Amino acid sequence: MKTIYENKVKNIGPFANTFLEEKMFILFGNEAPQDLKDFCYNIDVVNADEEIKAGQMLYINNQKFEITAVGDVVQRNLTTLGHITLRFDGSKTPELPGTLYLENKEIHSIELGTQLKIVSE
Repeated sequence: MKTIYENKVKNIGPFANTFLEEKMFILFGNEAPQDLKDFCYNIDVVNADEEIKAGQMLYINNQKFEITAVGDVVQRNLTTLGHITLRFDGSKTPELPGTLYLENKEIHSIELGTQLKIVSE
């Protein structure tokens, strides 16, 4: 198992949890515009060691999700802005360029310090 990307939630906007009902959430680094900040989970901007691609796994703490599709700008946005949308609908086709698509599974609550890790197994 090789870790491609690792981060943790360091701040939570007051409305960030509202998207969980729609099986999605938004990550953003320190440069999030003020009007978006309230809807995001804030993370540090860190590099990925390899290309993020379908078939890899995202761990949210110890909960594992298979990556089913990767939007065209996910890699760049994540490593330069810390900004992507994670959508848990199992899509195999990336409709939105800044979205990481994951298997359709219930998401546990996301709190301060929640660890995010992408691994290739």
